[in-house]
Amino acid sequence: MAGIVRFADTDGAVRIGLRNGREGIRALDGVERVADLLRLPLDRLRERVERHGGRPATHRTADVTPLPPVDGHTEIWASGVTYERSREARNEESDGNDLYDHVYTAARPELFFKAVAWRVVTHSEPIAVRADSTLDVPEPELALVVNAHGEIVGYAVCNDVSSRSIEGENALYLPQAKVYAGSCAIGSQITPAWQVADLAAQHIRMRIQRAGGCVFSGQVSLNALRRDPAELVGYLYRSQPFPDGAVLATGTGIVPDMDFTLAEGDTVDIDISAVGELSNPVVRGLDGLDWLTGTRERPAARQRA
Repeated sequence: MAGIVRFADTDGAVRIGLRNGREGIRALDGVERVADLLRLPLDRLRERVERHGGRPATHRTADVTPLPPVDGHTEIWASGVTYERSREARNEESDGNDLYDHVYTAARPELFFKAVAWRVVTHSEPIAVRADSTLDVPEPELALVVNAHGEIVGYAVCNDVSSRSIEGENALYLPQAKVYAGSCAIGSQITPAWQVADLAAQHIRMRIQRAGGCVFSGQVSLNALRRDPAELVGYLYRSQPFPDGAVLATGTGIVPDMDFTLAEGDTVDIDISAVGELSNPVVRGLDGLDWLTGTRERPAARQRA
């Protein structure tokens, strides 16, 4: 499965490339940011990618540090209550409030801002639960990678980590439940849209490990996604420009019961067939995320060293 990746080479230089399989990456000539690719129309982006696709690798995967495949002014947004299970879970945490029934059936989808590019973490880096939250869950989601022209050019794996206790207390607390350091993880590659022949036939799977054992697992078919991906993008782009493109997570159909919460030390593994995978350890609070502001090197770099 080929994918667009962003990485730091052995000299620390940030590069954009194409990964073919697990062994090698081909750096894209003349491309400094993923955002530069997302400024292109779909046909030109595809031509650029395919022109480099068959060339020899320039870097071994084991020698580089993977970085989140978003940069520049690319924004990450998310969709809510797009699966039946999500509607059920939101009603459970809000004591049966029918607000989420209306969101599920309304013509206009729920869309909310999730993260700026620099706050996103990627594969093997820690995600976080808020220190002031008592009920927290990962939300495995298909992410649409959209160019400046509103075209879906790729897909990625996203974890929209959320505080159920804060959102359940009051629906207006949604930004605090959803937007904080360590709450947004995206897999290390963008799979080009033209490589996924039948999106609705794919499956999302999630497994949460704790102390060497599995404490939760679940899966859902993308066929259960109530909203059409193009419809979600249309609403997002209806009233604002995205000159560096956007990433739009499409909601989750996998939510643990109310008696489950993430704990520090857990590992969350997510896989979307034909798209990619994402694995992250869990930390609590800000202490494990201070490297995001540049005070420490990325955890992946430390592991490789």
